[in-house]
Amino acid sequence: MTSGLLPSSGAQPPIDVDSLARMASAMFSALPGEQLRTAGLQAPINMAPAGSPLSSASGLGPGVPGTPIPQGLVPGQNLIPASPTSHASLAHRAPALLPHATAGNGLPDKLVTELPAYEPRFGSGALGVPEAAGTGAPLPATAGTPSPFYFVSNSFGHPSAAALPVNTPVADYFTDTTPPTRLASAAPPSAPTVAPAPAGVISSEPKYYFVDSVVLPSGYVTPAKAAPHASAPLPGSDAHPPFDVNAIRRDFPILQERVNGRQIVWFDNAATTQKPQAVIDRLSYFYAHQNSNIHRAAHELAARATDAYEGAREKVRAFLHAPDVNEVIFVRGTTEAINLVAKSWGGQHVGEGDEIIVSHLEHHANIVPWQQLAAAKGARLRVIPVDDSGQVLLDEYAKLLNDRTKIVAVTQVSNALGTVVPVKTIVEMAHRAGAVALVDGAQSVSHMRVDVQDIGADFFVFSGHKLFGPTGIGVLWGKRERLEDMPPWQGGGNMIADVTFEKTLYQPIPNKFEAGTGNIADAVGLGAAIDYVQRIGIENIGRYEHDLLAYATHHLKPIPGVRLVGTAADKASVLSFVLDGYSTEEVGKALNEEGIAVRTGHHCAQPILRRMGLEATVRPSLAFYNTCEEVDRLIAVVKRLALARQRST
Repeated sequence: MTSGLLPSSGAQPPIDVDSLARMASAMFSALPGEQLRTAGLQAPINMAPAGSPLSSASGLGPGVPGTPIPQGLVPGQNLIPASPTSHASLAHRAPALLPHATAGNGLPDKLVTELPAYEPRFGSGALGVPEAAGTGAPLPATAGTPSPFYFVSNSFGHPSAAALPVNTPVADYFTDTTPPTRLASAAPPSAPTVAPAPAGVISSEPKYYFVDSVVLPSGYVTPAKAAPHASAPLPGSDAHPPFDVNAIRRDFPILQERVNGRQIVWFDNAATTQKPQAVIDRLSYFYAHQNSNIHRAAHELAARATDAYEGAREKVRAFLHAPDVNEVIFVRGTTEAINLVAKSWGGQHVGEGDEIIVSHLEHHANIVPWQQLAAAKGARLRVIPVDDSGQVLLDEYAKLLNDRTKIVAVTQVSNALGTVVPVKTIVEMAHRAGAVALVDGAQSVSHMRVDVQDIGADFFVFSGHKLFGPTGIGVLWGKRERLEDMPPWQGGGNMIADVTFEKTLYQPIPNKFEAGTGNIADAVGLGAAIDYVQRIGIENIGRYEHDLLAYATHHLKPIPGVRLVGTAADKASVLSFVLDGYSTEEVGKALNEEGIAVRTGHHCAQPILRRMGLEATVRPSLAFYNTCEEVDRLIAVVKRLALARQRST
């Protein structure tokens, strides 16, 4: 967009966006910073350099002298509730661990290598809403020009007065004091040449698809990862935007809710995850523009709905790196997927005297269907034991395998302890014994990359609502030869090829297992959630969550009376604990009074808790939109309870 002009109507002169932005900034400069802070509000980061004509030192951010006024904003819009900056938190609490933190802006110096061209939420195919969808959508960037949107979604990130060149390090815009003339140029300049950073130092050279390295609270510096070649990208990844937890939080409207007068802290992610605006918008768009039953009708809306539904199936296939889209079956969730396999495959292949193996870590959904199958068939359920840390014992598992073993069903991540299970090894061992393997991925898909071909399992299952998608939708993936060998689980419409009163011919997979009208809209919503996660990058998510889990563990473990439950070396973002002198319900109630949501109880995993000598735990579970400040709020409550108990004894 070379002119920076909006289309004019009638005889009205065109509107200059740059001029409007400068006028808006001038209006904001008249508002004292204290007035904004008193209202509990802050503005998005100003992407113009300090001292440039598009910035002003008079609009102070919360506690940050000289923070520039936001550019391109309209009073009454774009202001967002002030939220803590995770990077600032880490720098404040452990400056030795993040020596590159830059005072004032809260971002580690040189942490972000480049500013990507974010697409607006409406009109972004990557976020699940069809192109050109939505009214009032911001003007797209001209071909070859960076989009002027600098947040993950545009609900709070309206166009800046001038778009930053894609390959310009963000750090330059926080440290320059001279107004750069390049902002006035329509054509982006060539990428600056930056000397390689010494080993262990975070570089600003834009050669990596996420940061060169990250210093974790443990002091460990993650290895740099080279940018993928243009013709051979990493599986499921493009050049992801730099990870900014505060920009991400603005995509989740429910995180602005208040509970008992305090901004909510959602630490119940293992039960269900919150939904980004992109998913909410996609569901709304489907019902407003595409709602219809699928596959059979000869009208336009049916075609739209079918395309959206089958498009979501393809997104799931790519997300799991499955070889065939027809191997993806939509179900209500993980529970239904496991029941389908137990009733259909198990009903046909498990007989009297056969054995089914599960681990001690399993959710009830991966125990009860197999118990029912064993009881119906006269088979036997056997259990892989775990050690005191909560990790499965592979040597003991090997002893359970024999020629009577028909299926091994294990979780990839424990919902109660967070243990990451070596499922690839377990699957390989099952196959060597001639058994089939199922992996429960309900707790893994939101934290780590899943490649079903690499894992090698015969079945993989997960739920959409654990992956920032809607409830009531889930996935069963199975190898084609397994699915084709299984009879339908339910009968009805959509899964038939021909019906007479004498016999029925069934559709091929996947339709054979999708009887009746499916959960069309929520399947489409799941596709949008996958788009969102892919856009951020699952490696970025996992890296940030590992950092956050290490931070939380470091501060929770030393509190007197706290016992961490589940201490395996390889864990995902679950932090179960108990506190001496308090029931789990009492701890949960105290946390809720401070607006902190955690799960208490047995977490539908009673066998593993009893293995640990407990009936219940308090379970904070983390996601990539949580912050160190939120962890601090939880730690403060637990410390207060522990101190009160000490004083009373």
